[in-house]
Amino acid sequence: MNPDQLVVGFILYVVFLLSTTCHEAAHALAAKMGGDMTAFEGGQVTLNPVPHVRREMFGMVLMPLLVLWSTAGSSLVGWASAPYDPHWARRYPKRAAWMSLAGPAANFTIALLAAILMRIGLAIGIFTSGQITAHHIVSAASGDGVMEGIATLLSIFLSLNVLLGCFNLLPVPPLDGWGALPLLMSDRMAGKLQDLQMQIRGFAFIGLLIGWRLIDYIYYPALRVGLKVVYLGLR
Repeated sequence: MNPDQLVVGFILYVVFLLSTTCHEAAHALAAKMGGDMTAFEGGQVTLNPVPHVRREMFGMVLMPLLVLWSTAGSSLVGWASAPYDPHWARRYPKRAAWMSLAGPAANFTIALLAAILMRIGLAIGIFTSGQITAHHIVSAASGDGVMEGIATLLSIFLSLNVLLGCFNLLPVPPLDGWGALPLLMSDRMAGKLQDLQMQIRGFAFIGLLIGWRLIDYIYYPALRVGLKVVYLGLR
């Protein structure tokens, strides 16, 4: 890695760590509000990354850093999870569905905040537009290194959280979109879906592969919406 790639890779990992922590904390908080104290008692209702890393050291640290190193800081792969009581989910499938939606909602909220901050920066002249990529949606107008780092940070907060939100909303197990399906069903059908989810846990990797095949069709249109929030009326 050259120094520029190292800096971008570092920022990408920090954004991933913080965004994933917010995602899982939102799951845990929604479960607590719905009556399941499992994640709360496990210390997951927190924006401190440490309890989440302890639960998923491989998915939140080792795998992301390995992929970052192998791709010269251009991309990463990682995951995390928040525990929940499957018996609670079977008894209250609609509450469990809201718990599933809470994680992607946190990601889209972060993306929206990043877009608003970049729009403000463009409006007051701190940032400027340039060749737009996922890591450089805006650039520092002054060319200052610190401001360029902030521009990169906000750009990655937007693009990565749109990706995390869209990917997790895909309606395939074990993703959150699958867990949210009971909101569209009767209680009886929702209970059966929870039973099915328990039975197919061992095949979760198939759902992840399907998700990776589908994500481009959703991510790029969603990212264009984010870019409109940043640039509409300013270019």
